[in-house]
Amino acid sequence: MTFDSREHITGLLQVALASVAPEHTETPIHLERPKQASHGDFATNLPMQLARALKQAPRAIAERIVSALPTSPLVSEVSIAGAGFINFTLQADAKTRVVSTVLAQASDFGRSTLGQNAKVLVEFVSANPTGPLHVGHGRGAAYGASLSDLLAFAGWDVTREYYVNDAGRQMDILAISTWIRYLDQHGVSIDYPPNGYQGDYVREMARQLTNAHGDKYVRSKLVVLEGTPGLPDASRADDEAKTQRELHLDALIANGKKLLAEDWPYVHQHALSEQLADGRDDLDGFGVDFQNWFSENSLFDTGLVARCLDKLDAAGHVYEQNGARWFRSTDFGDEKDRVVQRDNGLYTYFASDIAYHLNKYERGFDRMINIWGADHHGYIPRVKGAVQALALDPAKLDIALVQFAVLYRNGEKASMSTRSGDYVTLRSLRAEVGDDACRFFYVLRKADQHLDFDLDLAKSQSADNPVYYIQYAHARICSLMAQWNGVEADLKDADLSLLTNPREAALTAFLGRFPEVIDAAARDLAPHQVAFYLRDLAAEFHGYYNAERMLLDDAELTCARLALSVAVRQVIRNGMTLLGVSCPESM
Repeated sequence: MTFDSREHITGLLQVALASVAPEHTETPIHLERPKQASHGDFATNLPMQLARALKQAPRAIAERIVSALPTSPLVSEVSIAGAGFINFTLQADAKTRVVSTVLAQASDFGRSTLGQNAKVLVEFVSANPTGPLHVGHGRGAAYGASLSDLLAFAGWDVTREYYVNDAGRQMDILAISTWIRYLDQHGVSIDYPPNGYQGDYVREMARQLTNAHGDKYVRSKLVVLEGTPGLPDASRADDEAKTQRELHLDALIANGKKLLAEDWPYVHQHALSEQLADGRDDLDGFGVDFQNWFSENSLFDTGLVARCLDKLDAAGHVYEQNGARWFRSTDFGDEKDRVVQRDNGLYTYFASDIAYHLNKYERGFDRMINIWGADHHGYIPRVKGAVQALALDPAKLDIALVQFAVLYRNGEKASMSTRSGDYVTLRSLRAEVGDDACRFFYVLRKADQHLDFDLDLAKSQSADNPVYYIQYAHARICSLMAQWNGVEADLKDADLSLLTNPREAALTAFLGRFPEVIDAAARDLAPHQVAFYLRDLAAEFHGYYNAERMLLDDAELTCARLALSVAVRQVIRNGMTLLGVSCPESM
């Protein structure tokens, strides 16, 4: 039979609350697991919550609640501790019932209705499609995917979305970079702009243009460079030199658009499509899927950006200065006002971002979660301010920040070879340590904390490697079941009262915590809590396995211990699935 000890005790307290304080039956009942086993299995501070309303000392209220509790054959002791805590100790058979529950619910064990099927949009990765994904994107991808799966498991209706920045200057830079590499392949040698996109992937896209269209897009060096300001010396890093390089690049883009005319959109789309396809392939191999790939361009095509700014303007949140339009973001806690439309009529990235958030709200989501790199911290006030200025509820928008990951090899910062520029690609990391280690190590720390990714540890087959340690526990149980050679379905009838030693009690207690860990991790947007739990569960099992014989002459005790082991295996599978990590049956 399935049994939820937390739900059972909550029910007892609700009955007592209705008797002691009938006008306060809506008071939330919080149950915690005491740190010391001598304090029981669960504790509640309900008397302290009621003290002000009932105008009584918490301990006196605790005594009244304990007196009003219905008798339960599953509770062995109820005691009052401290200023008014109520401690509950379960009967031994009540504790072991979790094993039957796990075996009965299988892959659904731990699933909850916490989210009440509320619609939540999780937007993550959303990297500019201007080059291969790097290790920083990888951490955001692993966190976003695990968080999405966790929220869905905890009862939310989750939509996973990637915001494609396919409009604006960055895509123009990728297109012009590709075209210049293409010209070079046809003998038109132009100094490559230092602020263009580097890496062999740009040359490869240029080769694809050549293979498909020959010299169709070739123009002379003279017309390509016409009117472009000269480049400063490569050694200069001052602001004036940076500005000159940007002006040179903008002039090249303008010439490219003019010279290629109706062919420019094709070159532009070719570069976009190739990089999007590469990113999709990389993420797919990493086990990261999206229901929606939302185009920034669609915000302009539908007129939503203009409509959004007009709405802000009508509400008095936009003003004009020096020919540009500005959003009054300082009214909402930002350090300065922000341009939303430049004096040349072009909209800024911030303008389309405001429109994108308006679109999210208009799609009817109950909650929206943006997963951004930690370097976007300063962007939060202006986005939240824009949402508020649009008369939308900013409380529906959560922004989770993800710190960068630093790779280490032999105790030193790692320099991994890559053909894609001056950063390490996600694909390179996946190839070196494997997808399982990548997914697990990325979520092993709280997302907004710095992550030192130890490449040697991630590849090691030792107890120090947490992902290997957990997978090994799963494989050990599979091996144990193969040696037993019995019928696994028969374990549901095992006599669990035979699980009497302290290690078995500790394991059953750990299994009972899994649903609580799921709910807490979902509430805190913290999949690392699941990773910590699985590591501790694996440690408990390894200790049990090493201390006790599993396959005995006593068939009933063997079945009881195997039932406990299979329940552990199931919980490991459930947790690792949420983290996107496989559970091999042999290692």
